Amino acid sequence: MMILLACVAYPAIMSRTLLSDSSIDEIHSQWMIKYGRTYANTSEMEKRRAIFKENLEFIEKMNNMNKVNGKNYTLGLDDFSDLTIEEMTSCCGIMDIPSELASSKTVFFNMSIDDIPESVDWRDHGAVTSVKQQGACGGCWAFATIAALEGLWQIRTGGLISLSPQYLIDCDTGSQGCRYGYLDSAFKFATRKHYDAIPTEDTYPYKGVQQTCNDNIVGGAAFDGYQLVSRGDEQQLLQAVAQQPVAAAIAAGHYDFRRFMGSEIYKGECGPSVNHAITIVGYGVSDDGEKYWIIKNSWGINWGDSGYMKLIRGTGSPGDHCNILDYPYYPTLEESIVQPKPHN
Repeated sequence: MMILLACVAYPAIMSRTLLSDSSIDEIHSQWMIKYGRTYANTSEMEKRRAIFKENLEFIEKMNNMNKVNGKNYTLGLDDFSDLTIEEMTSCCGIMDIPSELASSKTVFFNMSIDDIPESVDWRDHGAVTSVKQQGACGGCWAFATIAALEGLWQIRTGGLISLSPQYLIDCDTGSQGCRYGYLDSAFKFATRKHYDAIPTEDTYPYKGVQQTCNDNIVGGAAFDGYQLVSRGDEQQLLQAVAQQPVAAAIAAGHYDFRRFMGSEIYKGECGPSVNHAITIVGYGVSDDGEKYWIIKNSWGINWGDSGYMKLIRGTGSPGDHCNILDYPYYPTLEESIVQPKPHN
């Protein structure tokens, strides 16, 4: 079965005027300064301001409604608040899952279900690099894959290296660059076809567009395989995340998810279908007993909680909240592989 995921951003939705024009002008000016936004001419600026106004008014309206309805999260402005849905649409996806992988149980885990810790946060163990910004490029699949690779490399070697999502965007021929991509293809490319040379971010920097593949470059980290967590198996995913960060596909097309701000556990709407990829870097339980996953996104530090989100866990639905249990992947690495080499 082909699962095509689209990292869909959100439309500017009309609502009644909640702020004066002068207030909106001031907020827009401050937003432009914060995000370094400039426009080519007055016409473009007026167009963007109108879109910004619609988004801002919708955010204000929804925050008021959420407060009245007792929802525990807020929406906010981000890097894309002057763009339409057509401009913000980006894609990512998963290829057909190989039958031998989809039907098999993972064998990597060395702990029983009874030994799973109550909470894990790989940020506290130095296994998570800084939050990245994919921008207008639909490269969520590459960023999610890379974050999982970075985490495992640090856990196995003790060295945290920022690896290159641009390399996957340019060189994984099973995906379609900034149009869309597949977690399965990305992991296959990174761990089987080119397991000896995943370049670092410094040597293969992010450009936000697909370029000609540079496949003759010294690698920064090496990997030897990958596994798919059994679909819908929360306990198996907990086992995996207890040992390393895990890439996963989720549904993330709803406006509330896209504009989420804050450190609260997110229980809001996700979207009708799986269309985005993130990395699970931990899990935990709140003081009042609510379970959650810790996800790392690739929408910059101005989304969520400095680029992260606590996503409600254990909802009882088949794929859990936002379908996070549908397609989780993790890389493998034998400790004997320590010296990556250039491609031949």
